[in-house]
Amino acid sequence: MRLWGKLWKDNRMLRDVVITDESDDTRTHKIFHSLDELCYVFDLGKPIWLDATVREFKRHSKARFYQDSFIEEIDFDYLEIQVIEE
Repeated sequence: MRLWGKLWKDNRMLRDVVITDESDDTRTHKIFHSLDELCYVFDLGKPIWLDATVREFKRHSKARFYQDSFIEEIDFDYLEIQVIEE
């Protein structure tokens, strides 16, 4: 599985990274592990999965984490994650 993470500010992509997880774990665990690694690369705290974020991710395999998903202040508009390969 490959997860693409992007930081956006003012409709511009600031940074992006692709995380690959080839483990035999479940899809959910792969998503969480990849998101943890993504946050480590971007030096971010782990975002909170709000109900709207979960629904969006289930529908589109894509989710956006805004300021209300983070405990600390962020200097970008949102973090977007997208599954690009299963």
